[in-house]
Formats: sequence, C-alpha cells, structure tokens
Amino acid sequence: MVKIKDAERAMKILEILEKNMEIKKEEFTALASEDPFEILIATILSQNTNDRNSLAAFNELKRRIGINPDSLSKAEEDDIADAIRIAGLYRTKARAIKEIAREVEEKYRGDFRKVLSLENPRDELLKLPKVGEKTADVVLLFSSRMETFPIDTHVRRVAGRLGLSSGSYEEMRRDLMSLFKGKCLEAHLLLIQLGRRYCRARKPLCSTCPVRSLCPTGMKGSP
Repeated sequence: MVKIKDAERAMKILEILEKNMEIKKEEFTALASEDPFEILIATILSQNTNDRNSLAAFNELKRRIGINPDSLSKAEEDDIADAIRIAGLYRTKARAIKEIAREVEEKYRGDFRKVLSLENPRDELLKLPKVGEKTADVVLLFSSRMETFPIDTHVRRVAGRLGLSSGSYEEMRRDLMSLFKGKCLEAHLLLIQLGRRYCRARKPLCSTCPVRSLCPTGMKGSP
C-alpha cells in the first residue's frame, strides 16, 4: 500500500523535475502522433531498439505503405519488413503489424479507436499480437490519457533507486499510478528523462541530480 508520506515525496520529486527538465516531444516516438493506431505501431517498432532507429522505421513505413489498418492489412509482409528493417527484429514485427492491422479491419471495421472505447480496453489490447503490458499502457496513456503507468527499463531503475516502488510489472504500475495520480503522463516522461540524463544504469550522475536530496540511493552515494 502506498503511504501518504511516499505520495508527498513522489509529488515533490515531480515538481522538481518539472522545474529542472524539459520534455522534448521529438525524443518520444509515440508522442509524434495523435492517432492511437500510429502510436501502437510506433511502440511496437520501438521494442528492442533505440529511439532513432524506431523513428526512422516509423517514418519509412509511413512513406512506403502508410500507417493505417487498411493499407497495412493489404500490404505484403515482406514489404512491411523491408520498410522497418532498421528497427531490428523486422520480420517478427512485420508479421505482428500485419496481423494487428488485419484484426482491426475485421473486428473493428478499421477503426482502432473503438478498442479504446471498450469497458476494458487494456484487456483487449493485450489480446493483439506483440502487444504486452508496456505497449498496451503506452497506447492508453499517450492516445487517450487513461490513468496507467508504462514501466520501461528507465522507469523501473529510477523508481527503484528513488524508493518509490519495486516488484513485478503490475505491482510497480499500480504503485506509480497511486503516487502520481492525475499526473501519470508527466511523471512517466520525466522519470524516463531522469534515467537517461542522470540516473543511468552505469555511473549515475548522483552528484548533479536535481532530486538527489529526495533519493535514498543518491544520498548514500552512487549505487
């Protein structure tokens, strides 16, 4: 259970990050579009690769084929794979993208927004190929601002070092949703930025970290 003092500290951390760090929209592929289907495809392309390559693959796929259920369901799998080659695991991703597009066409008549209007959209998203918990949560948070908290490697590391949460994906997701209630999107993006700039996996920059005074790990020295 999240304690009141933990929630207060979490919101103080968020307040400091909002004052000291700027979120650059172009750094997050999934934020480049307001279309939930494009966000889903962008998130799948981002799996197991860096932002630069996933964005390049996204743009190339959009240029060659188009990123909508109709065009992708009709495209040859090899053509999709060739367009997204730079993203890595391109054959697996191409197969998943085509299967998802075909399912959206058949089940929702090509309107992916219908998924988000369901009573349990997260459960429905998790039924799609190549869509795991993090991908589903990214789509829900970025496209419809639903209260959820995607857990990637940066968020897991930073939340653990800050003493905000630990445990399984679902345990951490629920903890952070409670701690940052109403501010999940901002908190998610800022924790990622904190992990990239200061709270790195190796050689974290604890001495210059803006939230060091609220971090039990940082106050004890670099992990």
